[in-house]
Amino acid sequence: MTLLRVRGFDIHKGYLGLDRQVALIEALRPVLKAAPLFSPQLRGGKQMSVRMTSAGQFGWYADETGYRYADAHPSGRHWPAIPEEVLTIWRDLTGLDREPECCLLNYYGEGARMGLHQDKDEADFSYPVVSVSLGDDGLFRIGNQTRGGKTESVWLNSGDVVVMGGEARLTYHGVDRIRFKSSRLLPKGGRINLTLRVVT
Repeated sequence: MTLLRVRGFDIHKGYLGLDRQVALIEALRPVLKAAPLFSPQLRGGKQMSVRMTSAGQFGWYADETGYRYADAHPSGRHWPAIPEEVLTIWRDLTGLDREPECCLLNYYGEGARMGLHQDKDEADFSYPVVSVSLGDDGLFRIGNQTRGGKTESVWLNSGDVVVMGGEARLTYHGVDRIRFKSSRLLPKGGRINLTLRVVT
């Protein structure tokens, strides 16, 4: 494992070996069955290219009225619990007693991307956001704490984990593209990104 530090982002390259990646995918299957992926519709009727779902007390949700956390899946069912295999990563890398209340799962298929954004819908920014990459490589772009200015990019590979805390907590970031089918972890290709957050 190698630790890269880019603009305050701690990027743990190769943090999860293949065995743990496979175990994580298996642990996520019941989550996806209980709370299937959906495509949020944004303001103006535009649909996100990324499909998503969540686990935990809260799930992240977006529609024409804006972005927010919700306590139920669009189906009306409560979100499933965050798998223990996911919580272990949070505990190992943050050392915090407080557990995350949301595990957002984003699925990037061919051509999917995520524009530069801040994670700022949480009540307390002193807690980090922990991001886990599984499957295809994703080109992660890191900006600044305000829009505009120079950015830096780094390829995230399957098994990499990013901790966004301190100065990086409100830094703009996004995923420009993925290398579709660059990994064999997901049989049909694509990238899964898990982000763990303390919401309240």
